Amino acid sequence: MAVSDGTRDGEALCPHRLVLEHVTSRWGVLVLIRLLDRPHRFGELRRAIGRVSEKMLTQTLQTLERDGLVHRDARPVIPPRVDYSLTGLGREAAEQVRALAQWTERRMDDVLDARRAYDEAREARSRAS
Repeated sequence: MAVSDGTRDGEALCPHRLVLEHVTSRWGVLVLIRLLDRPHRFGELRRAIGRVSEKMLTQTLQTLERDGLVHRDARPVIPPRVDYSLTGLGREAAEQVRALAQWTERRMDDVLDARRAYDEAREARSRAS
């Protein structure tokens, strides 16, 4: 799911869905969870998340900042320093997302068992047809 820039008609029609999309997007989840620990600079956040392009991370951070979940602190020093941290609202959302991530870790064996059972049953139905 791509992170929306918020300019679609969906923002006016269903703002709840749009915020949910931002928080639960592939990179939004990882950014929120990573920022729970502490503020990060862009480069270290990118390395910590892994496999995210600079463009996608920038878009994700801007979207989360627009939603009031992430704070961008740009300091006018040389070289420029920009730190990203969670706002109070962002911390609340990140804790919810982290709880879901922890649940998936705890229950992954059950999910894998369910997938195997599903695939075996589907294969058996295919052979029977």
